[in-house]
Amino acid sequence: MSVGELKVPFVERAHRALNDRFLQEALNTATTRFMTLRHEAFQAFPQGEALRERAREIKEATLQKLDFYLEQLADNVERLGGHVHWAATGDEARGIILRLAQERGVKLVVKSKSMATEEIELNEALEHAGITPVETDLGEYIIQLAREKPSHIIAPAIHKTKGQVAELFSRELKRPLAADPEVLTKVARGELREKFLQADMGITGANFAVADTGTVVLITNEGNGRLVTTLPRIHVALMGMEKVIPSMTDLMVFLSILPRSATGQKISSYVTLVRGPRRPGEMDGPEEFHLIVMDNGRSSQLAGTLREALYCLRCGACLNVCPVYRQIGGHAYGYTYSGPIGILLTAMLHGNHAVRDLAHASSLCGACQEACPVKIDIPRMLIELREHLDRERIAPLAERLIFKSFARVLTTPALYRVLGRLGRLLQRPFVKDGRLGALPVFLRGWTDHRDLPPVAERSFRERWRELER
Repeated sequence: MSVGELKVPFVERAHRALNDRFLQEALNTATTRFMTLRHEAFQAFPQGEALRERAREIKEATLQKLDFYLEQLADNVERLGGHVHWAATGDEARGIILRLAQERGVKLVVKSKSMATEEIELNEALEHAGITPVETDLGEYIIQLAREKPSHIIAPAIHKTKGQVAELFSRELKRPLAADPEVLTKVARGELREKFLQADMGITGANFAVADTGTVVLITNEGNGRLVTTLPRIHVALMGMEKVIPSMTDLMVFLSILPRSATGQKISSYVTLVRGPRRPGEMDGPEEFHLIVMDNGRSSQLAGTLREALYCLRCGACLNVCPVYRQIGGHAYGYTYSGPIGILLTAMLHGNHAVRDLAHASSLCGACQEACPVKIDIPRMLIELREHLDRERIAPLAERLIFKSFARVLTTPALYRVLGRLGRLLQRPFVKDGRLGALPVFLRGWTDHRDLPPVAERSFRERWRELER
């Protein structure tokens, strides 16, 4: 999805996604599989619920002393020979990486998937500076070739079928390829292997950063993360400040629940612990290690309504179960982060104006909270976000007037009773087989894709009075 797509209204982007049969096929296949694997993984893991509670407690306790743990992390990284940089904004983080690359004559960068680098649009900045970035995660490599943005936190190319990937590879790599996942993977591996050997800089994100040891933790399933962190002479890790955790003991808790929530695995194929640059006598590893700790709007929510969003492990479980995401995919959201948690993160990073429409892209069914490995109360925060949009007069005027009127009705018993009786009369032409199937004019949107229950013939108060008699 391009930046220009943001100018297209969200409703139009959503309708476009709903009418894309290839997208519907890809989304249904992938999200259903992720949901099934997650369910099976936790069903066979009786400690799962207790560990989810423990992980939530760790996240909250860490946020309460975030400054202490970040300082401890920085001290230990530098003790091990690394360098720590602090970035208040995405622009600063991007500037630090560009400066490091330019000062060291870097021409080719290999990257292991990082939502933080997507957040600051790093690839575009590197290209503009004459530096070639190459994504080495297969999903990210696919969307880089397609010149698109990720549509899922852990499965960037979830919106593409194998047929579409084969067409893309055939066009971009100038050779006919069959729609066979093994063939396509082998071709990608061959293309990327030389890039690992030629690159001067490797850039990664960080799933976690352990404060008391100065360890950056990377969790992958393809092994590319280890090549990115060991072969180039410079390794740069970019992390959001909320990724810090106190100890290795705490890390064990997250390693137990994150893979199960994300992909249904007991443990990911590769868990890489990075502790600074190569030391004397070691055979591999970078000559320089740089850790960039980025704020970019996060600290402003430590005492804000979106505080719990800082617990997020970026597992993608809430996207897989969300009835809205499963229908429209990630690109319809228009920003780096999609799905239920993406709405909250977008508000955090870009302000409430950015989610004027997105705040309502949720049924508030609660499936996201049930799936979240740290039990983030996403529905509550979405409701609070909608309240802020109303209070700050960001929501459309018609919407604000409707909800103010609705609130007035619900807090005025006499008015509620009168409108209830009126509703029974007005609905009669539209009730069929006990359901409201097609409301007229501006109410049509409520019944375009569903039937509604009609206003009851007798209110609860009327029925209660009968029982009393």
